[in-house]
Amino acid sequence: MRTYRLRTTALAAATAGLALALTACGGSDSAGGPAANPAATKGADTPASTGTVTPSGEGASAAPSDGKATGNGTATVTPAKAGSGGKATGGDTTGDSYAYTHPCSARNLTVKVTSPAGTPATVRIITVTNNGSTSCGLDYFPTVGFSAKGSALGLQATAPGGLGGAPAYPVRPGATAYAAVNLNPSGGNGPVADEINILADKEHMPNADGVSLPLAKPGSVANPKVGLYRTNTRDALNAF
Repeated sequence: MRTYRLRTTALAAATAGLALALTACGGSDSAGGPAANPAATKGADTPASTGTVTPSGEGASAAPSDGKATGNGTATVTPAKAGSGGKATGGDTTGDSYAYTHPCSARNLTVKVTSPAGTPATVRIITVTNNGSTSCGLDYFPTVGFSAKGSALGLQATAPGGLGGAPAYPVRPGATAYAAVNLNPSGGNGPVADEINILADKEHMPNADGVSLPLAKPGSVANPKVGLYRTNTRDALNAF
């Protein structure tokens, strides 16, 4: 069972730091891997830190990188700084209990952003896949910001409140966590974003592990919201 903790001062601090990081980077509607620094804008589906990126497919990326991806695709990067978690020291390293005490490392994650068929036009789905050999834990939700033509819009997706603390969402080896993002839930007027900035786990990763990816379908952003991590797209859409 997962233990939910009330997020107090730590949550406020994390949110403030995240807002600044997201404001500093550009984003895009595509997929990316381990979060590169949202403050460091990467090209289409590219992280913003140090590493190497190899784009392919729509909106996918891995750890942070200094380079920029061209066009929509998948980017694999080696983060300048990764979270904890690593080799097992004994016991079951692939179960949920191990994940709760071992935050995910950006270098072992692949982050993607897509627009699945059948979902509202304003909704995007973020996927975070664990490519490591051991389980790891993520915060309850990713941190998301937006950019237009390389400039941050200063808008951060609002996440459910009252959650925080130790790794809360376990991701086993090869498993994927899904989180939905609604760019404009009320259909209001807002600037058009062509890039999305994602940090898979603000609680346990530095901003340098964030990624900035181009949106395959640019969209107007107003009062954006991000939901909790879930095991599939359907459940993610119900976790705002």
